[in-house]
Amino acid sequence: MSNTPRALMLFAAGFGTRMGQLTQNRPKPLVEVAGRALLDYALDIATQAGTARIVVNTHYKAEQIAAHLAGRDIALAHEAPDILDTGGGLRAAMPLLGTSPVFAMNSDAVWRGPNPLTLLAEAWTDDMDALLICLPPAHAIGHVGKGDFMLDGNGRAARGQGLIYSGAQIIRTDALGDMPMSAFSLNLVWDQMLAEGRLYGIPYPGMWCDVGHPGGITLAEDMLAEDMPERRNV
Repeated sequence: MSNTPRALMLFAAGFGTRMGQLTQNRPKPLVEVAGRALLDYALDIATQAGTARIVVNTHYKAEQIAAHLAGRDIALAHEAPDILDTGGGLRAAMPLLGTSPVFAMNSDAVWRGPNPLTLLAEAWTDDMDALLICLPPAHAIGHVGKGDFMLDGNGRAARGQGLIYSGAQIIRTDALGDMPMSAFSLNLVWDQMLAEGRLYGIPYPGMWCDVGHPGGITLAEDMLAEDMPERRNV
């Protein structure tokens, strides 16, 4: 089995309930920031990182995501009749992703700085079962919470208040088959990796904005404007 991540799973199946009215008639990945769908920001990252295969999972208003991606070389993993959460969704998409470790990323955030998938690929080693990109709270715009993980001097992760998980990772999929339920969170898989000392993280040096809630749209647009002089002068 190859140890090199080649495929990306983009999570786009959720209901987006925190978005309120904005997701009554469209899925959260199609909510726009600065005139572009959130999903397209994530796809830009994947393209720039040179991922060989992209899989997008769908459930809520899946037909809209399928129409948005029509004509692109992107595979869809539709979850029906029930949504499968991150772990179940990743396991269901494995026939499309292959057996190597995979990139996985949420589609409800906007990044400013180095490509997160490139950073993950550069830091990935054989002794890791998963590698997460985490953020110091000052770099996580719009995020509410005290943090998810702490990292030791070698990057090994432990649960605790400190760094915030960004939604981007490389993960081995071997352990997914051990889960007896069809729908489950990747948190359960991480718990097994933590117990074996094989869950790692790296801090992100740039900025990241959570667009999982309506206020995140303006925050993300302001963050992106920092790179656009013409918008700063409006």
